[in-house]
Amino acid sequence: MFFLLTGTSARLSLGRKTRGELSRFLWTRGLWLILLDTVVLRCLAYQWNVDFHVTLLLVLWALGGSMIVLSALIHLPSRVVAIIGAVLVIGHNLLDGVNAQTFGALAPVWSILHGPGMVITGPDHVVFANYPLIPWIGVVALGWCLGAVYAWPAERRRAWLLRMGGGLTGAFLVLRACNLYGDPSPWAAQRTLVATVLSFLNTTKYPPSLAFLLMTLGPALLALRALEGPPPRWLEPARIFGKVPMFYYLVHFPLIHLVAVIVSALRFGTIHGMFESPTLAQYPVTFPPGWGFALPGVYAAWIGIVAAMYPLCRWYAAWKQRRRDWWLSYL
Repeated sequence: MFFLLTGTSARLSLGRKTRGELSRFLWTRGLWLILLDTVVLRCLAYQWNVDFHVTLLLVLWALGGSMIVLSALIHLPSRVVAIIGAVLVIGHNLLDGVNAQTFGALAPVWSILHGPGMVITGPDHVVFANYPLIPWIGVVALGWCLGAVYAWPAERRRAWLLRMGGGLTGAFLVLRACNLYGDPSPWAAQRTLVATVLSFLNTTKYPPSLAFLLMTLGPALLALRALEGPPPRWLEPARIFGKVPMFYYLVHFPLIHLVAVIVSALRFGTIHGMFESPTLAQYPVTFPPGWGFALPGVYAAWIGIVAAMYPLCRWYAAWKQRRRDWWLSYL
């Protein structure tokens, strides 16, 4: 959803920037996001070390790469951008059978574009592309076209969001039921109805299959339709988080890691592994033997982190609203 709305917010910002200014902002912010993901977050949040033995190309990497491509796409007519986005989203599963090794020395390029897969493999450094670019570029391009919908009168926009959201959701049900295309992992009947439903919903995210994108973006458009206008009071905390998503993303990882270090020290008497990831299987840290919590403990940790982030996000949202520094648009 935030890949889609990245394109949408870029389109809406045309009211404040010229197309040239917006293009420059998109590619510079894209480079900044790639730097954040591969250097800053990798060292200060995910692993807390600077050996760069294992690096994963994750969400911000793909978002940054998509923004760089979008910086060029915005100079094309909207109809062309929509066609490009639709082709990438609908058609990329046709490439599922292509193995990166087919390309020889260029195999890492294919891993970056349509993996996931290894980009660098060596005794000292491993780089793995977990978020391939092709489908995500398509989603961002379609988000750019969605931005034009928000220039329509409210009733026309709401009707379109309802039709499109319902249509995409229905398309997911039909496509997934056929089990012929749209996801490299077909579903299968299981021993129980619940297990069968879970198999049906267990679509592929890396890279995001057509089925995965239909089942997420369809309901997301319906949510956009339902949430237009002033939010109810009970949703106010969500609005605070929504005002500063990058701040939340950058801060909550080191907070999680700090809590994990404390828990490791108190429960296992060691924190050494919390600073090591010697293999890809041990990314982002090497947990001590016996690490793990029952589901209630996981929920408690999740709720606790979100609750701890709320006052920080509220403070930063208020501070950011009072400032006009140019660099704040990158955070």
